[in-house]
Amino acid sequence: MNQYNTIELKRKFYDSKDWKYIREEVKQRDNYECQECKRNGLVKIDTNEYSKSANRKKIQLVVHHIKELEHHPQLALDTDNLETICVDCHNKEHGRTFERHVNRWEHDEQW
Repeated sequence: MNQYNTIELKRKFYDSKDWKYIREEVKQRDNYECQECKRNGLVKIDTNEYSKSANRKKIQLVVHHIKELEHHPQLALDTDNLETICVDCHNKEHGRTFERHVNRWEHDEQW
């Protein structure tokens, strides 16, 4: 059984042909829609928006391991353990949320 406990091993997995194939299969199965947003009554789909700074299509959707790759390597390519979600939901899932444009003075006394 493969272990994916280092950044290098994870990168090798995510660059593999097997992953790229299954990732596309899962996106097709999920109709290129964020499944988490869908559960919450929202619709977020993939777009063809282009990032000039990255010189590639903007990543709107990712395929997420429900049970994490590092802890469940045997489920790495199991479609029942994979779902399509948007980048925002993926970041929330992994605790990578950032508050943007926080107004520190919002609740201050106004004159």
